[in-house]
Formats: sequence, C-alpha cells, structure tokens
Amino acid sequence: MVKPRPKYLDLIRIRLPVPGLVSILHRISGAALFLFLGLLLWLFEQSLATPQSFDAFKSALAHPLVKLVLFGLLWAFLHHLFAGIRYLALDLHYGTELAQARASSYAVFAVSLVLTVVLGVKLW
Repeated sequence: MVKPRPKYLDLIRIRLPVPGLVSILHRISGAALFLFLGLLLWLFEQSLATPQSFDAFKSALAHPLVKLVLFGLLWAFLHHLFAGIRYLALDLHYGTELAQARASSYAVFAVSLVLTVVLGVKLW
C-alpha cells in the first residue's frame, strides 16, 4: 500500500516547538553575524584611522537605519551567544529533559531580547 504524499508544505501552518525555533534562529543569527563581520571590522578600522574618519563614522551611526541594523546585529549576537551556551549545556547532558529544554529555550529568548532592549536603549 502506497502512503499518500503531501502535495505541498504550508509553511505558515507548520508550528515549530520553541527549541526548534531557537535552533533555526541560532543558525540565522550566526549567518547574519558571519555576513556582517567584514563590514563591522572595516567600520571599526575606519573609525580608528584618523580623527576625521572617526567623525564620519559618528555621523554615519547617527542615521536611524544604521542604528536599526546595528540593533538587529546586537540581537543576533546576544541570541547566538545564549543559544550557543544552551547547546553547550545540552552537549554536556544538562537540561535534556523536555520541560528543561523548553524552559531553557524560553530563557534564551527572554534574556537575548531583554539584553537587546537594555543595551540598545543605552547605546541609542
């Protein structure tokens, strides 16, 4: 007997568990950090080159769109950091029970979002 195969996947209706969502966002945040690393290092180098380039750097950072991108990168860094710590703990067999894994996933979201808001407001 042949099982009927799905004709399509409705990605809107698929509900991932919270640990799965943390995993996908961990990969996305890592990719974003990797892609923007060269730009961030170049900006840092330019800011240290001369006093005039530092002034140009400060004026570029005053633009709201640049601040928004940096705010997103701050979240990506914090989420990637705390999700990485969570995965390290899971690799060491801490928090592998279902309730603990869900709780640690919620903790990753909460801590990364709260710290992003706190640091973003402080740096804005």
